[in-house]
Amino acid sequence: MLLIDSRREARSGPDGGLIPLAEQDRGRWDPAAIAEGTGLITAALPTGPIGPYQLQAAIAAVHAEAPRAEDTDWPQIVALYRLLEGLAPNPMVTLNRAVAVAMAYGPAAGLALLEGLEEDDRLARNHRLPAVRAHLLEMAGEHERSRADYRTAARLTTSLPEQRYLRDRAARLDPS
Repeated sequence: MLLIDSRREARSGPDGGLIPLAEQDRGRWDPAAIAEGTGLITAALPTGPIGPYQLQAAIAAVHAEAPRAEDTDWPQIVALYRLLEGLAPNPMVTLNRAVAVAMAYGPAAGLALLEGLEEDDRLARNHRLPAVRAHLLEMAGEHERSRADYRTAARLTTSLPEQRYLRDRAARLDPS
């Protein structure tokens, strides 16, 4: 919780707009909370069986320890998500692993993981699958398909800040 909360101030702009993790000003992250959180997870991991919460904290710690987004140890995050999927399989974990795989090994690898999620009823009306697919398609340079998925995700979410963010992402990809 400390590691997630350490990023609170950087998650939104002055207008309340969402700022994705990769674009956050890491200087606004709380270093004391990061130090305490990483210390707790570092101490907890070797003491007993690892559960889903420890793995989630370890993933958050890897993000928090990177001084810049491009310094993130994505292969380590992929490995942690694989472990988490083994302990607590669910489509959201797979969705997050797909992002990590895309960041570590390219968008095509992440998109391949999404294919199996298309048929999962637990994601049928959830905006996260088209939002992630849109992001990975944008990374792959497939702007038309990406734009369509951003728009679909915006229609599916009930969060106004998320709707604005997703619509803005789609608009950036409009051919001018």
